Amino acid sequence: MAVIPVTEKGVKLLARLMRAEAEGDGRLGMLMVGNTGVNRVRADCLDFTNINNLNDMVFQSPGGFEATQKGYFYQRARQQDIRLARRVINGERFHPATNSLWFFRPEGSCPAQWFGQWNAGRYKAHCFYAPLSSECPKVY
Repeated sequence: MAVIPVTEKGVKLLARLMRAEAEGDGRLGMLMVGNTGVNRVRADCLDFTNINNLNDMVFQSPGGFEATQKGYFYQRARQQDIRLARRVINGERFHPATNSLWFFRPEGSCPAQWFGQWNAGRYKAHCFYAPLSSECPKVY
């Protein structure tokens, strides 16, 4: 059962985002990007108030995703990516993105903090950052 409001169009949108942001990190990396996106819809805190659905989350401005500015993002969602998107929409979580609201790909090591948020861990190329549970309880 979905943990956020979702439409078929939203599932495909999340699948495209996951692929565009993390295909190079494999399925698990894509799932972690999906966790971060789902968490942003759930959060209702910090930079993510008034994010009510996947479309709002993907195209949030400022604060959205760099991938939406690239042609690769606009390719049709593949079935394998749609299946991954459904997993995170249905509540599966993967460490270190379990409670993350941010991620980025640094040149070197992950900074302990990024925009005031603590590093939750790294998976391959991406560092994940999570708020404190007191700041964003709906993410926990």
